[in-house]
Amino acid sequence: MRNQKSMELYDRACRLIPGGTQLLSRRPSKFAYGVSPVYAASASGARFVDIEGNEYIDWVSGIGAIILGYADPVVDEAVREQISKGTIYSINHELEVELAEELVAAIPCAEMVRYAKGGGDACAVAIRIARGTTGRDKVLFSGYHGWHDWFLAANLSAGESLDAHLFPGIDPTGVPKCLEGTAIPFPYGDAAALGELLDNHRGEVAAVIMEPLRSAWPPEGYLAEVRKLASEAGVVLIFDEVSTGFRFSPGGVQPVLGVEPDMAVFAKSISNGYAMGAVVGRREVMEPAARMFISSTYWSDTIGLRAALTTLREVRRRNVPEKLDQLGRTLQSRLSAVAQETGAPIRCEGVSVHPQLVFDIDDAAVKQKLSTLYIQEMAKRGCHGYTSFYLNAAQGDAEIEQTVAAARETFRIIADGLACGKIDDLLECELKEDVFRRLVT
Repeated sequence: MRNQKSMELYDRACRLIPGGTQLLSRRPSKFAYGVSPVYAASASGARFVDIEGNEYIDWVSGIGAIILGYADPVVDEAVREQISKGTIYSINHELEVELAEELVAAIPCAEMVRYAKGGGDACAVAIRIARGTTGRDKVLFSGYHGWHDWFLAANLSAGESLDAHLFPGIDPTGVPKCLEGTAIPFPYGDAAALGELLDNHRGEVAAVIMEPLRSAWPPEGYLAEVRKLASEAGVVLIFDEVSTGFRFSPGGVQPVLGVEPDMAVFAKSISNGYAMGAVVGRREVMEPAARMFISSTYWSDTIGLRAALTTLREVRRRNVPEKLDQLGRTLQSRLSAVAQETGAPIRCEGVSVHPQLVFDIDDAAVKQKLSTLYIQEMAKRGCHGYTSFYLNAAQGDAEIEQTVAAARETFRIIADGLACGKIDDLLECELKEDVFRRLVT
């Protein structure tokens, strides 16, 4: 086995940690189980080294949390300096105000700010504020918004409600049954469906929360219509920008889309791998939170604040969004060309900062096998990832060249396997489990 030490450690973890990991997206079953790396020992720039000593390009970028690159010297030095002055106190620190000013200056909808420590955390805070501000209980959502009760309550009414927004078969065990009917999904791209839900629940909906986009641009005029519907219904519109983050612009995705929500939530890339999240929004929506009990000791620790402030300034100074756009376009062009060259039924498309491979195969079972085979063979060639790519600013020409070379060999294996009907024989691992399925494709 390529990574026997990792798998032995994972076996130990499963006896001690329910589920084996703290984050579902890090479970080995999401990659090529038994072939892909499981435990990292160190990371720098665009790459990490696993506990077996194997080096990989990381095309998952810390599940989207890394935007500048691992162990970025500017951010890490700022954090080290802050640690020497203390990380948390019995009173407040000026960084809370300084970061809030930075966010308000950069993000169109931001007039006031609250902090959190992660994406699910930030979404839960946003929903609490929206409910408190409106005095209503129900939430309409599209996309993935974390693990908290308010969101998973959708599956209390129908066990498949989250299938297109999260992943199939999630069980809302532990979610209070009294929350049934309080979280209702709507299909992305269908403004009429959202309008119908708002009509059916008029006067009961506190918020519409959605991922404005993920790996494809929204239909023309769709988000503007969502904005119009929310305003007409007196509903708080929240953009979940946790995954898109600051890869599209230093002000998040709003300046690119030209649509301004009432609130937005950020985490992941806001601080280049340090725990931090933020909820921002218009004053009239956010200000009532002063009278709500939303409070936590570690939301304002200075490590997260300093990392976020430094990261946001470096994103702007280095013009990271433009760099990622160019990197992604190159990756899409090169991988699509290699697929055509080898005859593999694969395209690389989507938005440039989050490219994804598309397998032109109708049979879902075969498509799952091909995606697993792709992940397996790329891992053997030092490229860790899904069939999609989270870009960061440390990735460059060397990573592109190694990935294209690995893909040329991998695509040829896929093409030959399909031609000979021997895909099953080529698989050295269990089939990967689906990563998050989302309407925002």
